[in-house]
Amino acid sequence: MEKSLLLKIQSNRLIYWGVFLFLLGLVVGLMAPLFANPRMGVSSHIEGILNGMFLIILGLIWDKILVSEKWLKITFWLAIYGTFMNWFGILLSAIFNGGKMLGIMAPTDESSPIVEGIIGFSLISLSIAMIATCVILLIGLKRKMSATI
Repeated sequence: MEKSLLLKIQSNRLIYWGVFLFLLGLVVGLMAPLFANPRMGVSSHIEGILNGMFLIILGLIWDKILVSEKWLKITFWLAIYGTFMNWFGILLSAIFNGGKMLGIMAPTDESSPIVEGIIGFSLISLSIAMIATCVILLIGLKRKMSATI
């Protein structure tokens, strides 16, 4: 596939999934008082809104990233995974009153080991995905800046 076509397709998909995640954040915000841990419900709401905006902005600047097609695909999927997992992991914490890794926002009682494991995995894996995404983006943006000078 031609790189310019890949950029356009991925850009449009990032914007679409960003708006979708933004919507999910809004819906969770309406339901926050119903969760076992309403504070985490509000956190999931905020994560959905902010991560949705991140994906929309990323889609808008996608053509300013100068990396290979392989790295574009990797970065695309890391960004999608990291943003949705951020929202979902915090949502699970709100629903099941779990998330001992979350510190002050977490409940005093732990949830089941399975739920705690899923939440812990989501937090660790999304952190790695988002850090990698940002590093690749910075490298690609720097290359683009250097190429235009």
